[in-house]
Amino acid sequence: MAGSKPGMLVALLALFSTWAWLVSGLAIDVAGYSGQVAARADPNLQGYLGVFFLGADPYVYFYLSNGNDPLSFKALNGGSPIIRPTKGTGGVRDPTIISGGGDEAGKKWYIIGTDLDIGKTSWDAAQRTGSRGIFVWESNDLVNWGEERLVVVEDETAGMVWAPEAIWDPAEGMEFSIQDYLVHWASKFYPTSDPRHTGSPSNIRIRYAYTSDFRTFTAPQTLIDKNPTNIIDLTILPVNGTESNSFLRFMKDETRKTVFVEVSDTGLFGTWTRPGGDSAIIQQGVEGPAAYWDNTTPGKVHLLLDFYGEDGYRPFESTNPGSNSGWTGSNRAAFPRNLRHGSVLPVDGTAYQALKARWS
Repeated sequence: MAGSKPGMLVALLALFSTWAWLVSGLAIDVAGYSGQVAARADPNLQGYLGVFFLGADPYVYFYLSNGNDPLSFKALNGGSPIIRPTKGTGGVRDPTIISGGGDEAGKKWYIIGTDLDIGKTSWDAAQRTGSRGIFVWESNDLVNWGEERLVVVEDETAGMVWAPEAIWDPAEGMEFSIQDYLVHWASKFYPTSDPRHTGSPSNIRIRYAYTSDFRTFTAPQTLIDKNPTNIIDLTILPVNGTESNSFLRFMKDETRKTVFVEVSDTGLFGTWTRPGGDSAIIQQGVEGPAAYWDNTTPGKVHLLLDFYGEDGYRPFESTNPGSNSGWTGSNRAAFPRNLRHGSVLPVDGTAYQALKARWS
């Protein structure tokens, strides 16, 4: 390119960058945000494992997809729970399954959940003097689960710890060269002058801590505070793989009873944008968003939304998941009714067959 003008060189470099960007993924282009969605389709992924609770039955239930169909699931273990808690309240809600990151990738999985059996208490008491711990189970093969523990993650001013989830943080792991998972949950707080939590609390905010083993956690800090709005049920979906700094995060506005998405391409603690503005939503009258990539269709995300006053989870989908508009209801013909807040994990053929063999 000797003799080329600087302006031409810049233009050619820009053209190449644009080409590389589009080849490596599908572009999100929505009001207020321009980012990238991975071509996630992976021939090694042969199915989906769903982990849920069933309303009045606060235990962990497994559902396995029929082949690689993201919208067709059947109950494992004859419809009986895979996990029944023995600690805390004896009930678990909002179970989420987490893939190991870093050195644990493909070798370790965790299930965490809310320590709450609402049949033994009231919603008011559950938010004033509820459990400040999270349930944890772990597995080396997705089939056998053990080492149940209930780990306190909040201080005594918290009224509860709800809907914990976790994600491998690539930035944290690269910086310190150790296993680091960001664990987050929803809590409200009472003044230290009100140790019995009888007065007025703060708004509900999203809190977080780091852990390398789901046994010891760093001191909790605030991740999302939209005061005076109450925020619960945060779930974070990595874009372009687990080592990317691009993420989608779905959450519930508990004040308005809506679910919306925010996007970041600058890491978990970068700049987050709500496409469409502060009033943009995906759906109202729902909670417990659970998002997962399609195994075969590049750029497609499936989003389960819990219609808690009706028949539980209903599936939605979008090929532009970094937007609050454009989500459409999926075909529900083979999707089970009455599943409640949980998560879905894409699995490879080996895990799929092992789960089928053990629990079908």
